[in-house]
Amino acid sequence: MKKKFLNISTGMIQKSGNYSDEQTEIIRYGLEAIYLTFTKLLILFLLAYVLGIIKEFFLLLITYNIIRSQAFGIHASKSIYCLISSIIMFIGGALICKYIMLPFWINISLAIMCNICLFLYAPADTYKHPLINPKKRKRWKLLSTFLGLFYTVYIIMWKNSFIVSYLIVGMIEAVIMIIPITYKMFHLPYNNYKNYSSVN
Repeated sequence: MKKKFLNISTGMIQKSGNYSDEQTEIIRYGLEAIYLTFTKLLILFLLAYVLGIIKEFFLLLITYNIIRSQAFGIHASKSIYCLISSIIMFIGGALICKYIMLPFWINISLAIMCNICLFLYAPADTYKHPLINPKKRKRWKLLSTFLGLFYTVYIIMWKNSFIVSYLIVGMIEAVIMIIPITYKMFHLPYNNYKNYSSVN
């Protein structure tokens, strides 16, 4: 199915313009990423629907991606690994948010640890997409740390709010994606930008 989609889409694009082989390959790579993202989200949505956790799923997806968009982090080396980890994180995480309410002091302790990790390790890159611009890395670090602090302030001020669980789990999952031990577990290189010359 994926191969058929890519062949048809790439063929249509080639007919609509004069693209080199290299450009066509880049377009095909982008289309593959879109296809995999769509199919993964569809599977996750269906699982969430069957389990009756649609609201929890989307809330966790939002709170996670807000920080992820600035902290970046690890990507699975294969699409099947990405799907499995996404099911564990977003379906498993949504179930935790729905049924488990942690004590206030545990939430604060977890939030503080997450903020320390964001300050130390964000942003984290990949070997395919190294974050080589030092100014942008600094900006992403500041933004991800600010978001972590914002989550923490919300948790302190509205400790009994239903969204606290989503903020905590979303922040924890975003942090897991950037810490060195996660890269080591999956045998992936860390701080890939150090292999390149600084770009101002």
